[in-house]
Amino acid sequence: MKPVITIEYCPKCGWMLRAAYMAQELLTTFTDDVKGVLLQPSEINGRYTIFYNDEKIFDRKEDGHFPDIKELKQQVRDKVNPYKSLGHSDKKG
Repeated sequence: MKPVITIEYCPKCGWMLRAAYMAQELLTTFTDDVKGVLLQPSEINGRYTIFYNDEKIFDRKEDGHFPDIKELKQQVRDKVNPYKSLGHSDKKG
């Protein structure tokens, strides 16, 4: 079964557009690799957390920043399809 990526974001902080942009990027890149991307408004203020199924792969508070889309694509790729090339967004070396 294909995984679901969940982006939990704080609607009070105005982060829905950021979450929607990242969802669009992930869906475009991983069309054949994921079941979907779920945008989930958080009940906890300041939350911006990304899950691969139930596994947390990014947390804004723990990591101290928002994920760069290149970084996020690499993390998702490493989970869903480790051999997939991300072209110019791929890791160097």
